[in-house]
Amino acid sequence: MMNEPAPNSTLDAMLAAQRIAFAPVMFQVARVMRNRGVLRSLQRAGRHGKTAADVANDTGLSTYATKTLLEASLSFGLVEHAGEGREQYRITRTGLIIENDRMTRINMDFIHDVCYEGMRFLDEAIEGGKPAGLKVFGEWPTVYEALATLPPKVRESWFAFDHLYSDSAFPVALPLVFERRPRRLLDIGGNTGRWAIQCCAHDPDVHVTLLDLPGQLEDARENVTRHGLLGRITGTPIDILDHTQAFPTGYDALWMSQFLVCFSEADILQILRRAHAAMADDAVLWILDTFWDRQTNGVAVHCLHGSSLYFTCLANGNSRMYSAADIKRCIEEAGLIVEAERDQLGLAHTLLRCRKRDAAAPGRRAG
Repeated sequence: MMNEPAPNSTLDAMLAAQRIAFAPVMFQVARVMRNRGVLRSLQRAGRHGKTAADVANDTGLSTYATKTLLEASLSFGLVEHAGEGREQYRITRTGLIIENDRMTRINMDFIHDVCYEGMRFLDEAIEGGKPAGLKVFGEWPTVYEALATLPPKVRESWFAFDHLYSDSAFPVALPLVFERRPRRLLDIGGNTGRWAIQCCAHDPDVHVTLLDLPGQLEDARENVTRHGLLGRITGTPIDILDHTQAFPTGYDALWMSQFLVCFSEADILQILRRAHAAMADDAVLWILDTFWDRQTNGVAVHCLHGSSLYFTCLANGNSRMYSAADIKRCIEEAGLIVEAERDQLGLAHTLLRCRKRDAAAPGRRAG
């Protein structure tokens, strides 16, 4: 894990503090620069750059608006002056990433559309252990019950964020999960059915059951129907937080993708105990998730730590992006062991293969 160096002077520390103080403003500057074509105009200009008037002509913004955005962007590295004078502006490498990088675009849209308004209630969420910021969309206990009724743009950005990370890991995870050719797979927290659909495309003999809230199962049913897989993918509604509801039995493999991060550690332990109770001795539990202590660069760690506050303020009020050490402790307390693990699947994922402790071989680490 990489950390930024500590400020080496009082002035450096003061600048870092002011960047935090003005961060919400500068975020909006970057988003407007991207959405209104300012960054695109500068990218096309290349090394020579353009004047504010030229950019205004390209984008249809006023010269005043363009110059205000460009001057603000000098302070956080989206643009720089080109040449000897101060009239020409050119895009920086950071500006190019804001304009072109898909992950950055999806992250920014998620923060703006899903998180931005609600984050002002973070203090209330921290104090009360409830997703206080969710009130900007309505009165819901968690975001998962609200998903089906969120505004279209909010849903679009939420699902784009959710799918970006899982979709990057699924192609690598599929051959690992199907090495033992499971015939019946229980997808716990199946969401929109994307993993189940990919399972059925990968192996023509597998049948998948989705376990989730009714609203999510309705979304999944539409996707499954569109792919012609209703006969092989079915849904079972459940309130995951009702720990009196047992998970169905008779499955060769159980699957949890980006799922446990949606719950408190106490709930995770109960969920894993219910999984244990549903597993035959030869069944396997697969856990695919993003653990901040398994990352190899500071970019990934920063994204995961930033995402944690979404869970605190909007998703449920009591979960976060966990470390692998936290989840493995819960796995062991639930009577399971991790018998193999693989890091760096797709964007920042780790895949854990678990069995019941009294039915598994001694744990080992698989690279």
